[in-house]
Amino acid sequence: MTIINILFFLTPKAEVAFLENNFSLRQTLEKMEHYHYAAIPILDDNGEYIGTLTEGDILWFCRHNDMVGLKWSESLSLTDVPRRHDYATVNASSNMEDLLSKALQQNFVPVVDDCDKFIGIIRRSDIIQYYYDRM
Repeated sequence: MTIINILFFLTPKAEVAFLENNFSLRQTLEKMEHYHYAAIPILDDNGEYIGTLTEGDILWFCRHNDMVGLKWSESLSLTDVPRRHDYATVNASSNMEDLLSKALQQNFVPVVDDCDKFIGIIRRSDIIQYYYDRM
């Protein structure tokens, strides 16, 4: 069996849309809409991964707070929205088994380096495509 370095599948940070934890909710919504993302990584000021925000998180927040229209979203911070589930990360030196166990549960896996800096994502679809092409 061939050993595969997980970085083979990496989409680097420079090619990934992400949120900064100081974004307003309106900036968040606009970025997610622009990229057509249903889930998007959140980074802190140091470039460390702090979580993933999903459309579901935003919808539940709106529903429980009777939010209507977009005006309210300008005064709220992205951090005001509770996240129900953060996507588990892998370290750049992780093995395929660790990557696959996480990719089974989430549509992308955030990748961090040894200093916990976000370096990109690995999409579940890229892993599936790789194995499909080898069939």
